[in-house]
Amino acid sequence: MRYELTDLKVFLAVAQEGHLSRGARRCHLAPSSASLRLKGLEEAVGTPLFVRHARGVTLTQAGNVMLEHARRCIAQLEQMHADLQPYSKGLAGHITLFANNNAISSFLPDDLAQFFTAYPAVRITMEERLSLDIVSAVAAGRADVGVVAFEEEHIGLAFLPYRDDQLVLLAPLQSALGSRRSVRFADCLDQPFISLQSGAALHTYLMNHAAALGARLDVRVQVSGYRAIARLVASGAGVGVVPRSAMGRGDHGKLACLAIEEPWAQRRLKVCFKEGIEQINPFVPQLVSILRKQK
Repeated sequence: MRYELTDLKVFLAVAQEGHLSRGARRCHLAPSSASLRLKGLEEAVGTPLFVRHARGVTLTQAGNVMLEHARRCIAQLEQMHADLQPYSKGLAGHITLFANNNAISSFLPDDLAQFFTAYPAVRITMEERLSLDIVSAVAAGRADVGVVAFEEEHIGLAFLPYRDDQLVLLAPLQSALGSRRSVRFADCLDQPFISLQSGAALHTYLMNHAAALGARLDVRVQVSGYRAIARLVASGAGVGVVPRSAMGRGDHGKLACLAIEEPWAQRRLKVCFKEGIEQINPFVPQLVSILRKQK
């Protein structure tokens, strides 16, 4: 199966325009050339992609499948060019940083600002992951640096203290939990929860701990950030779990903040990286040094 990138671009243009001539014009091709490319593409994939009409074209079922894949392929190529462009303008280096939601929401923004001030020609790709997945990614070389809540050792990786934090339960002041200072996680599972979106590291973390107790969270609302959780809890919509570092100065008078009496609620964040990474990426030690200075 052989076809060219231009064939995919012509296919996309004609599919979006619903007309061969207009699609060809978008690709700066004559209609006859575009038609030949589409016929060649159909021969390559072994099935018709368009139904030709007097007034234009429509996609076949196979064409609709092709459209989704072609869109993703072109988008990935455009992203590749965007990622490579800084190197042509003197980019000095690149670091892939994986971190859990706690670190990304609370500590890393200010710390990375310090790094970019010192190393403006370095780019960082940062992704949110669960701590266990981050350790695996760093060990496999998919990430250069990780920020994790992870207490075990891992062969070939170095772990250095970063920040200490704590998961707390937010509850409405007028609720049954509003007058308490602490709570066991099992004792609040009968409450409706305000949670982060499915797939967020903290959401998965809490769902797993609830499952370990033979229960599940009653998720009333899912939101995109900790501030939204705090506002909804203050309104009386339910309870929520957030890092203590994510609380704002004005939150304490509007809602109750309870310590969670579980060992896993203590979040000792660490920076992890592969031993010897400085020989592969000389900017990793600089990033680690700046993160450690902010401790």
